[in-house]
Amino acid sequence: MSKLYIVPTPIGNLKDITFRAIDVLKAADLILAEDTRTSGKLLKHYEIGTHMQSHHMHNEHKTVESVIQKIKSGTTVALISDAGTPAISDPGFLLTRACIEHNIEVDCLPGATAFVPALVNSGLPNDKFVFEGFLPVKKGRQTRLLLLAEETRTIIFYESPHKLVKTLGHFCAYFGEDRQVSVSRELTKLYEETIRGTAKEVLEYYTNKPPKGEIVIVVGGKK
Repeated sequence: MSKLYIVPTPIGNLKDITFRAIDVLKAADLILAEDTRTSGKLLKHYEIGTHMQSHHMHNEHKTVESVIQKIKSGTTVALISDAGTPAISDPGFLLTRACIEHNIEVDCLPGATAFVPALVNSGLPNDKFVFEGFLPVKKGRQTRLLLLAEETRTIIFYESPHKLVKTLGHFCAYFGEDRQVSVSRELTKLYEETIRGTAKEVLEYYTNKPPKGEIVIVVGGKK
């Protein structure tokens, strides 16, 4: 029986990958990729010729069992996502859990994760924090916001650019306009930007300057 490697990939800058990650991807028999076209650019850059197979949120329930059988038969599998560490708001949890249930060794490499630099450069307390990922789009969103309004620890969210203004508006309504907020956009990329201020100030900024790219929002806890 072989094992499953969980391999973080760069969130923007191709140089943000470890030597060990490159070695594992080259040595693996199979790479499970969220989007083979996106991952293909990374593999080509580092001259990695390992065969890839799609493993994403729309097919992971169907492919988990076949992957388990491949590993049991001696196939070394490496799991990557489009960016960052798999299973952090990306596919990976189901396969990891299944491997553990089948007594298959899981080896998760350290590496890039978007919320860590966003938290650290926010200037908000980071000794204790809560990672929320993406808020519910509709059902359960209000309930979640009401609950988080009482959270005293720093809170981290992921958000898409076209929903950022709406979400900041909800923060003003549920958390208060004076709650401290930091929005990091396009981390590690050429146009990286972090805007800090009250929820109202940051909302006004992005209302006048529609955002682009991947976004992490860090919100100060209730005082």
